[in-house]
Amino acid sequence: MKKQVRMFVINAVGDALAAAASMGWEILWPLILGFTLSGIIQAVVRTDQITKLMRDDSPRAISVATGLGALSSSCSYAAVALARALFRKGASLTSAMAFEVASTNLVVELGLILAFVMGWQFTVAEFVGGPLMIILIALGFRLWMRGKIVDAAREQADKGLAGSMEGHAAMDMSVQGDQGFWRRLFSKPGLTSVSQYFVMDWASVLRDIVIGLLIAGAFDAWVPKAWLQALFLEGHPTLAFLVDPLIGPILAMVSFVCSVGNVPLAAVLWNGGISFGGVISFIFADLIIIPIIIIYRKYYGWKAALRITGIFYGAMVLAGYAVELLFAPLHLIPTNRHLTIVTTSISWNYTTWLNIVFLLIAAFLLVAFTRSGSWPMLRMMSGHPDTDDQAKAKHSQP
Repeated sequence: MKKQVRMFVINAVGDALAAAASMGWEILWPLILGFTLSGIIQAVVRTDQITKLMRDDSPRAISVATGLGALSSSCSYAAVALARALFRKGASLTSAMAFEVASTNLVVELGLILAFVMGWQFTVAEFVGGPLMIILIALGFRLWMRGKIVDAAREQADKGLAGSMEGHAAMDMSVQGDQGFWRRLFSKPGLTSVSQYFVMDWASVLRDIVIGLLIAGAFDAWVPKAWLQALFLEGHPTLAFLVDPLIGPILAMVSFVCSVGNVPLAAVLWNGGISFGGVISFIFADLIIIPIIIIYRKYYGWKAALRITGIFYGAMVLAGYAVELLFAPLHLIPTNRHLTIVTTSISWNYTTWLNIVFLLIAAFLLVAFTRSGSWPMLRMMSGHPDTDDQAKAKHSQP
């Protein structure tokens, strides 16, 4: 009997690991492509002066913060640290939060992964729902984050308590100088900067990607689809429309997965019957996972942290509703509930060839990173928020 139980456990774990590895293989090349494009944008587009335009919660300031965040691709932890740094330097809390949401939900790598794994409709939904969510958050902050709450949050923020990825958030590795975009990109400092952003971004999200793949693999291997269909009320479209966007962010909160790492699990949930609005609200919810809520408490105090979490949750739910209401009459909601995210074996198909090509690109950037002597930067990723100016000075390109 004990032997049978042991074999059952071994087989179950093996199935989950195999599913996770298969998902990882399927999403490898779009991840490398996304982080490469993100590295190019961050290396060449200088954004330091734009933060001066984020000192209030006007539409202009929110728009600037959103655009800056979309260019400043970050893992969720680094985005939260960057938002606190902007707040300490004079940005309004609303603008800082708009930046935070955009830098995790409106970035190129997320759009590519969604398109490849789940379909282009999900990418469009992400880039339609993301700005709407930021508008809802701005309205929520104007109503419920004012006066003494914001003053107390700023006082707490100025204490400079460390959260996570502080060093990574503080590093400015963009190419300086007055040359044009392409000359800066193809210069030696440009290549070094792209390689630094590429490696550092990978290092910051690798843990979340691995955890996300393991959780998605476990869901795929262990959770019967009938259970998910019952939870998401498949077969009851009106109830599913109402309930699933409420459930999506809660599942994200307890999964502890953020950034692009939650896309494989989103695909499993979609195959399991979650509504379109529900899966979009799940993807949006990377900034209210439990570890990040604890960081909000450390950064801004419990009162502000709970209001931030509540406003974010409400905006994510409402954005999920709005996206589904908009996409349904346009017939843009996919009907395929059998996304191929797990394969039984690796074959010589286009995925394999693309993985090989982009692994060579990754290897090239890793060599450039190594030759530039940038490995010590990885040890500084956790850093301390009050060393950000020193980090910027040390790692900025000439």
